[in-house]
Amino acid sequence: MLPDGVEITVGIDLVPVERMARLAARGDALEGRVFSPAELEHCRKRGARREECLAARFAAKEAVMKAFGQGLADGVAFGHAEVVTGGGGRPAVRLHGRLSELARERGLATIELSLSHAGGIAAAIAVAVWRAG
Repeated sequence: MLPDGVEITVGIDLVPVERMARLAARGDALEGRVFSPAELEHCRKRGARREECLAARFAAKEAVMKAFGQGLADGVAFGHAEVVTGGGGRPAVRLHGRLSELARERGLATIELSLSHAGGIAAAIAVAVWRAG
């Protein structure tokens, strides 16, 4: 049971790796609009698994927006959710722009992120914990 006023929301997303490979083939079209330079560099270091890495991060951005109950509206952009490496190598999310503002306004306590990929599909789940008041 959760303490009074604490709410948990969940977002999940799946992305075909092949779809991300097609987008990545466009070159720098993804940079700035979707991925940060740090995200692109992290995935570049993955070599042959670059597209899996990008697809998982794209899915994470979508999952975070869903956990907020928010899509690409109200000033939110893909770049407002940046996937970073947290403690112990776990994926974490750093919020920017409008998502950061919404997190403060709505009382976000934490957001947990999990990424996976298998069989040509990348998946992400985001679990947000919101404080009372």
